[in-house]
Amino acid sequence: MHIELPEKRYYSIGEVAKAFGVNTSLLRFWEKEFDQIKPQKKASGTRKYTPEDVKSIQLIYHLVKEKGLTIEGAKKQLKMQTKEDPKTALFEKLQKIKDSLERFRDQL
Repeated sequence: MHIELPEKRYYSIGEVAKAFGVNTSLLRFWEKEFDQIKPQKKASGTRKYTPEDVKSIQLIYHLVKEKGLTIEGAKKQLKMQTKEDPKTALFEKLQKIKDSLERFRDQL
């Protein structure tokens, strides 16, 4: 999946939800379920997602929405990937290549 987010230090929950085509409630749910998503919260409760949070969400989105894993299955996969860091790096490189190819295809 190709996400369209400008380069920023922080993103609002609305920006992230729109980029992934999901509801903000799903992001709040994933935040509770996955330790990898840790947005900063202001005193008012407003969440601010870092680019690292967005990468984690993208991986979770891929596992749950694109591969069809359950929440528990995605958690197991993430635990395995953190143990096998080279696979995570490879996944990120392949995702970038896929995104580039999709942009190229869309330009044709």
